[in-house]
Amino acid sequence: MFLRKKNDNLPDYGQRDLITLANPKSPISEQYRTIRTNLEFTSIGQKLQMINVTSASTGEGKSTTAANLAVVYAQLGKRVLLIDCDLRKPTAQFTFNLSSQAGLSTILVGRISLERAIQKTGVERLSLLTAGPIPPNPTELIASDQMVELLDEVRRQYDIVILDAPPMMQVADARLLAKIADGTILVISCENSERQLVVKAKEQLERTGTHMLGLVLNKRKSGRHKYYAYE
Repeated sequence: MFLRKKNDNLPDYGQRDLITLANPKSPISEQYRTIRTNLEFTSIGQKLQMINVTSASTGEGKSTTAANLAVVYAQLGKRVLLIDCDLRKPTAQFTFNLSSQAGLSTILVGRISLERAIQKTGVERLSLLTAGPIPPNPTELIASDQMVELLDEVRRQYDIVILDAPPMMQVADARLLAKIADGTILVISCENSERQLVVKAKEQLERTGTHMLGLVLNKRKSGRHKYYAYE
């Protein structure tokens, strides 16, 4: 976790720092903008509206990457929706200090409408759909027709949709989401990633036919800083 520099003009974003808001001039924030720019160049001639963000295992920084990438797209003037698709260990509600009483899970079981579940984040043009209450059947919900219909609907409403997916090697959810998204980013921690798991995760994504957008190397040391790099 990155320590936030005090700024009285920023909302309280809770337990997880959004470095792109807390310190937009930092080397790490610049790396997120570089990732955004690289994605734009990568997608020339191709549709890149829905981006799936995952990792091989837990603790590699994929949720932090997804959240900060959503922020820098919103700062570019895009209408952005971040969806927390991790129905087992959701974190986006903590990142943006918002309620998780209603979210993706409650929409998929028909308890609330999409419009009522989406929340404003306090970041201009950036909205959030939390995971909602943890259901007993996450994979079944992600694989449902209701999930496909929901993602079709948000495509019509937003310029960029970022899916914060569960880790690849633990459940099938990320592979299911990769089939629907326009492309997938695989986040790798330079401190604790296991090479074999990363290779297997990449192979499994390629088998789904997903467009691999690239790898985000998290916590890569450069001098005194740890930063995110896109390769």
